[in-house]
Amino acid sequence: METLNSTFRELIKQTVSVSKSSTVITEHNVYQPRAEEVLPFLDKVVDTLILPGSGISGMEHLHELRDKAGSGKACLLLLEHYSNLDLPVFSYLLRKEQGEDIDRALVAIAGLKLNEASPTVAAFTGAYTRLIIYPSRSRRGLDPEKDKVEKIRSIGINRAAMKALNEIKVQGKLVLVFPAGTRYRPWDPDTKRGVREIDSYIKSFDYMCLVAINGKVLHVHQGDMMDDYVSHDVVRFTVGPVLSCPEFRDTVRADAAGIEDKKQVIVDRIMARLEEIHNEAEGEREKLLHPSQGLF
Repeated sequence: METLNSTFRELIKQTVSVSKSSTVITEHNVYQPRAEEVLPFLDKVVDTLILPGSGISGMEHLHELRDKAGSGKACLLLLEHYSNLDLPVFSYLLRKEQGEDIDRALVAIAGLKLNEASPTVAAFTGAYTRLIIYPSRSRRGLDPEKDKVEKIRSIGINRAAMKALNEIKVQGKLVLVFPAGTRYRPWDPDTKRGVREIDSYIKSFDYMCLVAINGKVLHVHQGDMMDDYVSHDVVRFTVGPVLSCPEFRDTVRADAAGIEDKKQVIVDRIMARLEEIHNEAEGEREKLLHPSQGLF
């Protein structure tokens, strides 16, 4: 199979040459506005790989959420996560479907690995506005004795990120989070489970929409992210209705009476609902892929 590196080698070189993305994250640069000069290169990658029929269902929900954000409410988007092209494809399709204002409002929560893994990955991710965090999955791997400096660094980065989040979430932004915290890897079922820290986001926001992703143009490879396999596919995003975050939490917590870890229960409910939306949408996507089926 062709990889991201082999298929877009020249385009990747051009992207890196114009990128100004930082490859070292500190508490002073956690908020990173998108690099307009890089975006056309990512759009070219997406345009090459997605097939006709790709698009977004439920745009009316996104517009409603954007209106609430514009009125000063803290608004959250929770997306399924299958590949490092999820955000580029979502951004591209938003702009194709008269959602430029929504795209401009997006601020994605991203792990620092996307900046620090390599200059190439940093250049690609720099095309989108991000708030950088030190993910809990990464912190779990730190040795308490040997990695004291790194632990202090992680605390500083996350403290700065939360301070920035509290400021931007009431400035008309739509904060985009992948509740699984990482791309789904078929060989590791745990990557499909939501991380319990997502409950803290839901608790501190007013409204949210859940977004399922059907179809995939980039497939996770066990190695360098730029060696992920590419394919052509119809990619559909399905946006669920606007939900009140406090009401959602209260309902789930009431249902979970007697369960100790209510944070995980809330996130598990989010992931279950995303799975439901995903499964419902897959039937519609199949009709786009095989329009003649069922006619005879």
